[in-house]
Amino acid sequence: MNELSCSRNASQNGGRPAALITCDHYVEPRPEMNLASIDLNLLVALEALLECRNITHAGHCIGKSQPAMSRALSTLRGIFNDDLLVRASRGFVLTSQGERLAQMLPSALNTIRNMVNSTTRERRSKATVAMPDHQTLVLLPPLMQRAPDLEIVSHSLFKGTLRALEEGDIDLAVGQIVSAPPGYLRRSLYTDHFACLLRHDHPALAREWTMESFLALRHAAVSSDPGSQVGQIYDELPELGLPDRRMRFSNVLTAAMVAATSDLALVVPRRAAMRFCAMLPLTAVDLPMKMKPYEVVLIWHGRWHRDLEHKWLRGEIVAALTAGSGAHKHEGLQQNDGVAAYPV
Repeated sequence: MNELSCSRNASQNGGRPAALITCDHYVEPRPEMNLASIDLNLLVALEALLECRNITHAGHCIGKSQPAMSRALSTLRGIFNDDLLVRASRGFVLTSQGERLAQMLPSALNTIRNMVNSTTRERRSKATVAMPDHQTLVLLPPLMQRAPDLEIVSHSLFKGTLRALEEGDIDLAVGQIVSAPPGYLRRSLYTDHFACLLRHDHPALAREWTMESFLALRHAAVSSDPGSQVGQIYDELPELGLPDRRMRFSNVLTAAMVAATSDLALVVPRRAAMRFCAMLPLTAVDLPMKMKPYEVVLIWHGRWHRDLEHKWLRGEIVAALTAGSGAHKHEGLQQNDGVAAYPV
């Protein structure tokens, strides 16, 4: 506030003292400051200055010299158009603007610190995983033991699974994949061999187990979605040159239940076969021919690759499926999240 003194001529005032007339000086509002023109490191210096109220001590707090802090204070005074700290009988004290900034600044800087230092929690409370129904039998029990507080939503693999991975509608897919657009990653979980499931008192178990006897059986076939854009992300059971009189099912769980009460034969990966045998009156026998190993992979989109919660979830799934299985990481694969991963 500027004080203007207006004196009247003493002779015109009858010898009375001149009257003081005070009025507020108009201050033109400052234009809004462009944040890009400010060195935001100065806010760290300001926080220390407002807390320590001593230039030298503030410099020690943030590793700057006394001259550097003096220059920072000078620049800050220009930015805020305020002295911020002024000398008093016992050192520096804050101006009213300095007091307001001392209340506002710590929370603003702490928000930035939290954003920079930790963008997410390391563990998640819910996971959505797309996988074939028989893989739920293999994955979910050990995963639930490792992460009992994790809420798991299981979806069957479907047309558009890759798009759902990219958009975050599902977190991960478990199955097979041969090709996909750029940006997807996968990790081999384990390899398995196929086995044939027969009801425990099936007549074929009492005869010699040959290729001819195997082909003579009536087999169940599990159909995949022919329009799926993800190729073999469905766990397609092998084409073995079986007779056309196969019975087709939409899911392997139904096929296994029918096989348990009929003469139907069902070919599935051996891990899944062992699960079925534990629940149903079924016997698993090796196929009478050699077949290519069945590889199960974990698939995700690259946009989630470095997300801490996603890394934790992938690690838990890998640990659940490889514990005690003798599985090992592929040589030459990129090691970047504790799990061997490579682009699809």
